[in-house]
Amino acid sequence: MANFINKTFGGLEKRYLLRQYFFGLVYGIFLLVMPITHFKIPESILAIILVLIMWGLYPYSRFVYESIIDFIMGDNIIFSNLILFLFVKIITMGLCFVFSIFIAPFGLLYLYFYHSRLEKQSKSNIIDNEL
Repeated sequence: MANFINKTFGGLEKRYLLRQYFFGLVYGIFLLVMPITHFKIPESILAIILVLIMWGLYPYSRFVYESIIDFIMGDNIIFSNLILFLFVKIITMGLCFVFSIFIAPFGLLYLYFYHSRLEKQSKSNIIDNEL
């Protein structure tokens, strides 16, 4: 079980995780302001739990989104209006945050299989070097 957690949740760089958790915190605070001020206590507690889950999964949903965009765009460079770019970035970050419960499992599965494959390759390289 620890191996699974290391390959999935420990599969992204710490710098990337910290950056995504920071931006996720901004969206999380934004989403928590309304439930805390407008709902009763039980609904607020459920909203807090849901936002915490989304916050925890946000870096992995963002990883999936960025991987898809990198695949589609390749090494192309697009020149655009800065305001339009920032607007689209904010919208996509918000969508990745809100739907992180549905998107992040794909990223976690990818990270698990990717790191499992690396582990197999490193073991086979060690065996080949011993022979």
